[in-house]
Amino acid sequence: MTRYTKRFWIKFLILNFFMLIKTSEEKKILKEAGRRLAIILSAITQVVKPGVTTDMLDEIAERLIRNRGDIPAFKNYTPEGAEYPYPATLCVSVNNEVVHGIPSSRVLKDGDIVGLDIGLTHNGLIVDMAETVPVGKIDGNARKLIEVTRGALGEGIAAARTGGTTGDIGNAIESYVKEFGDGYGIIRELGGHGVGKHVHEKPFIHNFGKRGEGERLKDGMVIALEPMINEGSENVILKDDGYTFITKDGSRSAHFEHTIIVGKEGGEVITKK
Repeated sequence: MTRYTKRFWIKFLILNFFMLIKTSEEKKILKEAGRRLAIILSAITQVVKPGVTTDMLDEIAERLIRNRGDIPAFKNYTPEGAEYPYPATLCVSVNNEVVHGIPSSRVLKDGDIVGLDIGLTHNGLIVDMAETVPVGKIDGNARKLIEVTRGALGEGIAAARTGGTTGDIGNAIESYVKEFGDGYGIIRELGGHGVGKHVHEKPFIHNFGKRGEGERLKDGMVIALEPMINEGSENVILKDDGYTFITKDGSRSAHFEHTIIVGKEGGEVITKK
């Protein structure tokens, strides 16, 4: 689940400072949590096809998490500024929905693209990941949007090195996306975040920036990186439901996320099978 707002983050830092670096035992738990979550998300993506409703995907996600004795990290979680807890296990965002789409009776159609964002709590610690997948046969522009966004995440992970900065990560993502021309918008209001003991921990991580700026990255820091890229303008709007962000110009959006551990050679992905 993406960071909610910059305003939230500032208030959060003041009121909720805690240790950034996880212990060896905590990292062991997080890696197991990441393995479990990756298996679950992979299973959910296999169900995505025309005719499936988004709340069907959510039901599968919750069942798979709870069957292993774990807890959905998003369900009943209330981000700062929200008027009510998030009501589902899975965030399902279709086409022009960027992130935090609430599952419903909406039927997926051939040609849609759908972002699946999910978090899991295992032995008290949280991991977070997301993927955008096609529904049936998609057009070339949608396929390229997905590929560019996935590639941007890879660049961000590689830049998450001990001694670097959050600006290095944002710059790597932004520079990669810009290689594909001016047709893609990098969302400014939302970004990555620390994760582990809470869904949202410090630092806030923009998907754009300048090398050397931002917060220093420490060895062993656990963070979730999540580029969100639009086909058109970078501008987004929050819907009346208080959770779902959509593109202002109606263009499609893609979203990928991994939880990683910062290291000397770059980020170690822990949300993997």
